[in-house]
Amino acid sequence: MGNDKSEQDSRRRRRRRRRIQIIIIYTAIAIGLAWFFESQATTTMIFVRHAEKAATPLDDPGLSFAGRSRVAELTRQLVDADVVAGVDAIYATPFRRAQETARPIADALDLPINTYDASDTEAILEMILKKHKGKIILVVGHSNTLPELIANLGASKKVPPIAEAEYDNIYVISIPWFGKTKTIRLRFGEPYIADDLAPSPVL
Repeated sequence: MGNDKSEQDSRRRRRRRRRIQIIIIYTAIAIGLAWFFESQATTTMIFVRHAEKAATPLDDPGLSFAGRSRVAELTRQLVDADVVAGVDAIYATPFRRAQETARPIADALDLPINTYDASDTEAILEMILKKHKGKIILVVGHSNTLPELIANLGASKKVPPIAEAEYDNIYVISIPWFGKTKTIRLRFGEPYIADDLAPSPVL
């Protein structure tokens, strides 16, 4: 009788141990899958040129009135870029026009502006992608740097040159953990009209 009870207790302990082991295994699998999919999430990079610059000073001008108006519209567009959290990180070159373009968005989202050197696009992109994987990153650049930045992501080798008076582009680059990187170009604020498309003056 005593042996039967001891054997039953032993079986119950073994069953309890197996249940605990199964729970631990399933929990570990769930955590592992959650970590995997989180670490492999799609990264989104938003590239914009700084807004219209003032005429003076010549060496490092800030934004003009038109530029500040454009930045207000850009801020309205990007503050709610993600319905959950919005832009996660902001990068801009050290020039005043780039910093002033990024500042209202950074202030609205309570984010710092990370300053980067546009002369080494491959290094800055590698750092951003490693540091902000699966996030939404805004990068403020210049007419002569944005096409190279986008090309170095493998998103598009055919980004057209940006004209001197062209400030209304937003390039949205989607970088999935698996699959093809995609580029979308949007427009915002006062539209750019190329010289060959501008209406003839009324005489």
